[in-house]
Amino acid sequence: MRDISKVVLAYSGGLDTSVIAKWLEDTYHCEVVTFTADLGQGEEVEPARAKAEALGIREIYIEDLREEFVRDFVYPMFRANTVYEGEYLLGTSIARPLITKRLIEIANETGADAISHGATGKGNDQVRFELGAYALKPGVQVIAPWREWDLNSREKLLEYCDRHGIEVEKKKGKSPYSMDANLLHISYEGDMLEDPWNEPEEEMWRWSVSPEEAPDEATYLELTYRKGDIVEIDGEPMSPATVLEYLNKIGGANGIGRLDIVENRYVGMKSRGCYETPGGTIMLRAHRAIESITLDREVAHLKDELMPRYAKLIYNGYWWSPERKMMQQMIDESQQNVNGRVKLKLYKGNVIVVGRESEDTLFDENIATFEDDAGAYDQADAAGFIKLNALRLRIAAGKGRELLD
Repeated sequence: MRDISKVVLAYSGGLDTSVIAKWLEDTYHCEVVTFTADLGQGEEVEPARAKAEALGIREIYIEDLREEFVRDFVYPMFRANTVYEGEYLLGTSIARPLITKRLIEIANETGADAISHGATGKGNDQVRFELGAYALKPGVQVIAPWREWDLNSREKLLEYCDRHGIEVEKKKGKSPYSMDANLLHISYEGDMLEDPWNEPEEEMWRWSVSPEEAPDEATYLELTYRKGDIVEIDGEPMSPATVLEYLNKIGGANGIGRLDIVENRYVGMKSRGCYETPGGTIMLRAHRAIESITLDREVAHLKDELMPRYAKLIYNGYWWSPERKMMQQMIDESQQNVNGRVKLKLYKGNVIVVGRESEDTLFDENIATFEDDAGAYDQADAAGFIKLNALRLRIAAGKGRELLD
């Protein structure tokens, strides 16, 4: 590393990043700037200020980014119906580009030489933070303490705190899991979950009741879409962050959004994680429903073909890449007529679409009806359509090409 005089640290106020703040000062003999983002993790972020001040930090950034997070990152991702490996709604992945963006902006504002994060050398987050940082500021230096130091256990971190007088809040009943939370989801890894055979303990879940304990009466919702984004719930206009907060609450109360998966990390290993994404689960189902009546068939199919590639870009940390930007422009263009309302029934872990309507609908009841269509569709036309599409099959069969095993 070149000489470093100032570092911007992504700071949570917890054990790891508190140790990192002191370690950076001791190892690089530099000034540390802390940045704490409120992305809706459900805990107060302001206490991080007092913790940073106790460490002697002079420049402290604490910012409420909830609206920007949902408006500029979650909503664009959901316009693509994005799911990684068929299940994961990318709650952790989509938060990293925003955190990285602000880290770089603060580095520019404060004249810092480097940024630092608390991601380990085993996970995806190190890749996401650093790919984004280099894309936004090519010459930035990145310090990843977990790849440099030998403080590789909680016991060693606590010993370091004792030696350097770092106060650590010891919470009673602290969860044994490694958790990450924001407005889109909360994740759980580690401890008993490291054995994929173990069923998660019921007390682990924090945002949702179990489907068995959900109400016996269904809850109905009406979501209003404008250009692919939810703008109203039950007729009440809401901001993006407010929409997700509300859907998390009502979804969790109905046992919606729990997930237990083994995913393929970008660094090469398989990892078992559990997630709660109540609002996102509702959003995905509803968005596909409004698209079903407003999108052209080939546009819808093309989006479905591209979505896994788009999801992999986000999961692997390429939000700030030209290919993601290009795909986003295409996705956003597809949403110009994705307007209207979707009616949902939430019941014991299920999100059931029961109605959809739009002034921009491509669904034509006169054509689709099983009753008399008054000549709107000539069924005799289907004969020629079928024969033309069968032409290559008939030619091959006529040449004796066998298709049966």
